[in-house]
Amino acid sequence: MEKHSIAYQGKDIEFEVLRKNVKNINLRIRPDMSIMVSANPKVPLEFIKDFVKQKSPWILKGIKYFKEVQPEQYNDREYVSGETFKYLGRQYRLKVEEVEQESIKYQRGFIILQVQDKTNFKRKKQLVQKWFREKAAVNFHESLDRVYPLLEKYGVKKPEIKIRDMKSRWGSCNRSKGIITLNLKLINAPKCCIDYVILHELIHFKYRNHNSDFYNFLTSLMPDWKQRKEILDEEVVRGL
Repeated sequence: MEKHSIAYQGKDIEFEVLRKNVKNINLRIRPDMSIMVSANPKVPLEFIKDFVKQKSPWILKGIKYFKEVQPEQYNDREYVSGETFKYLGRQYRLKVEEVEQESIKYQRGFIILQVQDKTNFKRKKQLVQKWFREKAAVNFHESLDRVYPLLEKYGVKKPEIKIRDMKSRWGSCNRSKGIITLNLKLINAPKCCIDYVILHELIHFKYRNHNSDFYNFLTSLMPDWKQRKEILDEEVVRGL
């Protein structure tokens, strides 16, 4: 892994370069605000630096976003009334109620957390995280059911879905095992974006690399995929 930097508007933007067999240059901002660029070994370093400089406004915007949301999204919360959580592209405010029968549900802009002891941080966190994982499983499988018919006629077998908490990507594809792994935090995104990520991974069963055939096929199946990806990059911010 090579480490480099460029100057933009008086700021140094440091980035890592991963050389691998890809056709296009890909840039990703990790939640820890580090920047990774993947490029073919044949691409000159100066060309990569020019590419990063062109992307600098977007990079700075993404870094600013992560600085603003990290205390809320990536650090431990207190799980008290008033905190906000994003679910399927919408912000919900947490309301904690003390009741005998524990449950969690959402309605009218609120996620309502009902627990026996409002001071039991560990239990509140456990219930909320379990609820998000259950919702992710349901919504991701519903999305797969919506999108898979687009690929079925091309001989792609319906894959298994696994859910993980990943740091630097929305999803990945294991072609040999027939598995798509999706980032748990994708449940924060609108359904149209979840559909895009799943379609993206399904196409990898047909085209391994991000070449022109891959993107032409993606465009033929989902003409507005760039708009959906932009929502992920600009609003939810986790590069694919």
